[in-house]
Amino acid sequence: MGDWESVIPPDLGEKPLISAAKYIVKALGSKKKLTYDERKALAELRTQLATMTALNETKDDESNEMADQLNAVEEKIMSWEEDQSMIWDSGPEEASVYLNAAAEAQKLAQRLGSVCQNNDDEEYKLLQRAHNVLQKAMERLEEEFRHILVENRQPFEPEHVSFRSVEEDLLDKVSIISFGDESVEESLHRDSVSRAAEEYITDLVHPDAIPELKCIANLMFNSNYDQECCQAYTSVRKDVLDECLFNLEMEKLSIEDVLRMEWVSLNSKIKRWVRTMKIFVRVYLASEKWLSDQIFGELGSVALACFIEASKASMLQLLNFGGAVSIGPHQPEKLSCILCMYEALSDLLPDIDGLYSDDDGSSVRIECHEVLGRLGDAVRAAFLELKNGTASNTSTTPFPGGGIHHLTRYVMNYLKILTDYSETLNFLLEDHDEEDPSSLSPDESPMAEEESKTGNSSRRISPMARHFRSLASILQSNLDDKSKLYKDASLQHFFLMNNIHYMAEKVKGSELRHIFGDKWIRKHNWKFQQHAMNYERASWSSILSLLKDDGIQNPGSSSTSRALLKERIRSFYLAFEEIYKTQTGWFISDSQLREDLRISTSLKVIQAYRTFVGRYAYYISDKHMKYSADDLESYILDLFEGSSKSLPNFSRR
Repeated sequence: MGDWESVIPPDLGEKPLISAAKYIVKALGSKKKLTYDERKALAELRTQLATMTALNETKDDESNEMADQLNAVEEKIMSWEEDQSMIWDSGPEEASVYLNAAAEAQKLAQRLGSVCQNNDDEEYKLLQRAHNVLQKAMERLEEEFRHILVENRQPFEPEHVSFRSVEEDLLDKVSIISFGDESVEESLHRDSVSRAAEEYITDLVHPDAIPELKCIANLMFNSNYDQECCQAYTSVRKDVLDECLFNLEMEKLSIEDVLRMEWVSLNSKIKRWVRTMKIFVRVYLASEKWLSDQIFGELGSVALACFIEASKASMLQLLNFGGAVSIGPHQPEKLSCILCMYEALSDLLPDIDGLYSDDDGSSVRIECHEVLGRLGDAVRAAFLELKNGTASNTSTTPFPGGGIHHLTRYVMNYLKILTDYSETLNFLLEDHDEEDPSSLSPDESPMAEEESKTGNSSRRISPMARHFRSLASILQSNLDDKSKLYKDASLQHFFLMNNIHYMAEKVKGSELRHIFGDKWIRKHNWKFQQHAMNYERASWSSILSLLKDDGIQNPGSSSTSRALLKERIRSFYLAFEEIYKTQTGWFISDSQLREDLRISTSLKVIQAYRTFVGRYAYYISDKHMKYSADDLESYILDLFEGSSKSLPNFSRR
């Protein structure tokens, strides 16, 4: 204290400065003779003293008023401290009273903070009380905020969410096939879900609760309790998002879990992931962001920050699954599923970039782009493995019945499925188009004929077409090797006829036609027809030679030998019976090809038989005619059914 304070009587009871001023005035006023300067100083001091006293009295009145207000606010706030029930469950009136009291506590704390000068002032004590009351109010509002968020959740039912229809959004139309599968089914095209689906927003919290949540959030932010409010919001919404993924049947899996998973189970989870990503990003996250905007929209970037913090973990969980699939073994059977994942994530990329546009969301955006890149690498690796697997698929025994080999079905059905991903495959294979000597030249492209007419020969075939043709060439080379396992030359040609015809028909009857082109189809139609002719030649040439005139004359004469003729016709029947027994066990799955080959065979054999029998009818008795032409024609119709039969052993009487 200053020297003047030491002379102030201790019982004055005034504040030191005012007390000192009064003492000086009294001391000067008691002097009988004052100099001019002293009288002037006394007058000025009296004026200042009057002003200070008035200000002090006003300040005291204001302090008393704030103290009274604080007492009232404190009573309202503390009255709920012992009450275990939730304020907002007690009705809107109680909630409004409490919210107003908390707002008043915030204003009082702000006012007291602006007038408080030092720790000894009465205002400072009031300020401490106001902060304590405000803290209690904020803690209670945080609890109420959580409670309102939880109690007013709207049920989210994924099975009722659709972009066009639930059926179109399911991915279980894709049938995965594998090497060595003896009952490979024709694969159906995958779903054609519209990628231009409109954003679907749903209320995740009851609309009536939004104004209350917004009021609480604004008050907590104005009271510098923004961190507590955001933490309350994000913790509740994180739990809800976890529950959403659970309802969508997306469990948390580590990379090791995914890598250890059996393919059937993993395939199912991939389909589920694709559907979940569409619903989660375009419906749930869009709705989640809208909810955050509704509550925190007036608080600047807070809404986006809260959304990102609440949803980041769930989004990364989904992306981690995609990343785990991409680094797993690149078996060919995974190709269509990985492509489906790639396309789904690629389609959602603008949505994800938009949702996580802030710097806080950069980790999600970066991870999304990286996972997409790894899925693209996995597609390329799986396609290469499909080629390698086709080339290295070896057999030690001939395929039973000369039918369509499982490898042929596998490759062609897979190529048919992959046409649904043409745009994506062309993009992914463009920068990794290998120099493949088995790839066809540009003049065999689907546009070749038109290009030759217009003189435009500079256009290249697409990367996808080049790789598909290369794979078909690899397949055909493998089939050539497999045909050599048959000892019977006729069965070699029969096998190649069957498989090349299947390849040509698969291309001709699907979108593969636009990739392989009509010239490729004509070339392979000619190939299988050549093998059909070679089959007939290898199978029937020797038997038809028995129906020729050579070698049935008596020695040294031009007359017909009945004994030689009888032996010749008997040899024909034996050879026919052997072919019948063998080739009824051979199989042609395509009914039209089967019918065409039967007719072609019948025309040659029956015509030769009728001619031979008609020419030598005089020399052949009925008892030597085991089969009529109609019998043989009927028996030829039994060929290629895949079930070996024997002709009845009897002689015509």
